[in-house]
Amino acid sequence: MPVTIKIINKSGHALPNYETIASAGMDLRAVTSTPVVLEPLGRAIIKTGLFIELPIGYEAQVRPRSGLAAKNGVTVLNSPGTIDADYRGEVGVILVNLSNEAFTVHNGERIAQLVIAKHERAEWEEAEVLSDTHRGAGGFGSTGTK
Repeated sequence: MPVTIKIINKSGHALPNYETIASAGMDLRAVTSTPVVLEPLGRAIIKTGLFIELPIGYEAQVRPRSGLAAKNGVTVLNSPGTIDADYRGEVGVILVNLSNEAFTVHNGERIAQLVIAKHERAEWEEAEVLSDTHRGAGGFGSTGTK
């Protein structure tokens, strides 16, 4: 059952939508009065013209578009970016150009995708010891490379 989310659309573009029946994310489009040039290793916050009201217990995750990353080396810098349920400002996307060539963002261009996700809240329980596991404290490649 889909969750209902209030949205204000000041973008001049259609609302984000799922491209296929099994899509997890909806494309976000750039809203810019003039093209934005991202130089190599350059970054910019690109606005979307969208304002959302998420229900408590949900977040919106801003993620890269695989085609933009693979073809142009452009990705979302803080991936995934989290939009909390109490945020009411305009949705922005922090894009970074990891390629060796300048990349131009045009108005209406699909720049990222938005995934709506349910989440839990945690309560901490302080302890003196943690249970043992096979992995233990091994991290960052400790389980092998193949």
